[in-house]
Amino acid sequence: MGSPMSTRQVVSRLALAAGLALSGFAFAGLARAATVEADKAAGRNPNELRICASNVEAPFSAADNSGFEDRIAIVLAQAMGRKPVFVRTDQPGIYLVRDQLDKNNCDVVMGVDVGDERVLASKPYYRTGYVLVTKADRNITASDWEDQQIKDQARFAVRFYSPAETMLKRIGRFEDNAAYMYSLVNFKSRRNQWVQVPGDRIVSEVASGEADVGIAFAPEVARYVKASSTPLRITVITKDIDRPNDAPIPMHYDQAIGVRKNDPELVKQINEALEKARPQIEQILTQEGIPLLEPNT
Repeated sequence: MGSPMSTRQVVSRLALAAGLALSGFAFAGLARAATVEADKAAGRNPNELRICASNVEAPFSAADNSGFEDRIAIVLAQAMGRKPVFVRTDQPGIYLVRDQLDKNNCDVVMGVDVGDERVLASKPYYRTGYVLVTKADRNITASDWEDQQIKDQARFAVRFYSPAETMLKRIGRFEDNAAYMYSLVNFKSRRNQWVQVPGDRIVSEVASGEADVGIAFAPEVARYVKASSTPLRITVITKDIDRPNDAPIPMHYDQAIGVRKNDPELVKQINEALEKARPQIEQILTQEGIPLLEPNT
């Protein structure tokens, strides 16, 4: 055994630890000061987190803050020691980056894909994927969209501009479903405007038997599947969509928080707050009924 540590060694190590702690406090103080100055320069109140949000993006976001992303944003702001301030618009969520974030009307956009080139993204706070929604009593258990169980179905409720359209084309069901799909938006033209099938409509079509299968990104429909009085099955799709001479279209996505590309300090703060708030965030996602997948990393 080595000799007992001398009093001088103990004092020396305590002094070193104290010095490191003090320097850490000093560094943290400088970082906070720098962040406050950056907030002021950007015209922000350093005690607030300005959240870009849409009034018409249920279940993600709604005017009464009942969207699950609204609730996560509130938890995030609290973990950052800031007051959540929602900057709302009646435009769909696809316009939040271009018309709100980029114009400095707000500072964070919830639920962007990791790798979204328009923004600087935080670490992911959940991962999920596209799903098949079916009536539970039909026992459609396939997770591969090319499975014969899926190909044999006649009517599909899907959202426009999504991988679901490509799936229907691949299994030869797009043309058969075209008239039905447009009936879900009252035959509005998609040309030069944003027309979309709401998630709750996809679920109600399956529950009523009008559609055999609904295909959507899980967060778009999970709340309504969970609340349905008709027992429904939600199955995460496991197979990506292969494309010749191009990368496959993935079915699973990491979701993050987007900020302006010139705001790395805010991303750093968000990443730290996400760690603190992780249990609360996961509780919100679980309550929402969103199937959660293991992160990529």
